[in-house]
Amino acid sequence: MLRIEPGPMAEMIAHAEQTYPNECVGAMIGSTDGSSKLVEVAMRLENSADGSQRAYYQLDPEHLMQADKAARDQGKDLIGIYHSHPDADAYFSKTDLENSCPWYSFVVLSIREGKFDHANSWLPDADQTKADKEELEYEKA
Repeated sequence: MLRIEPGPMAEMIAHAEQTYPNECVGAMIGSTDGSSKLVEVAMRLENSADGSQRAYYQLDPEHLMQADKAARDQGKDLIGIYHSHPDADAYFSKTDLENSCPWYSFVVLSIREGKFDHANSWLPDADQTKADKEELEYEKA
């Protein structure tokens, strides 16, 4: 189960809405307790995809390492990655799956006509062949 505190959720939504009509990407930092994860910080990262970023994001490995270091510096864990789907549902696409890491949660934010609609969280398997929907709890601030 993944729970996102109101502050980080507001930051993720603001990032996605400000980036619209392009996809945004960021890191979720927090704590874990068994199978329960709590997102306490949302960290904006740069979408480094070449060309149109409307239907695709690319995360530079260096930026991911910086997010991991920022989490460790705070005594926290890198819980996962969030990104937006402009004018689409919060599903986990084939491209998302191919570029995933099985040890992270992946939150997808649906942004419709520039405004937040809904979010889902996904857990890819170790072979990156499928992703199961993860229970997600959040409140909009």
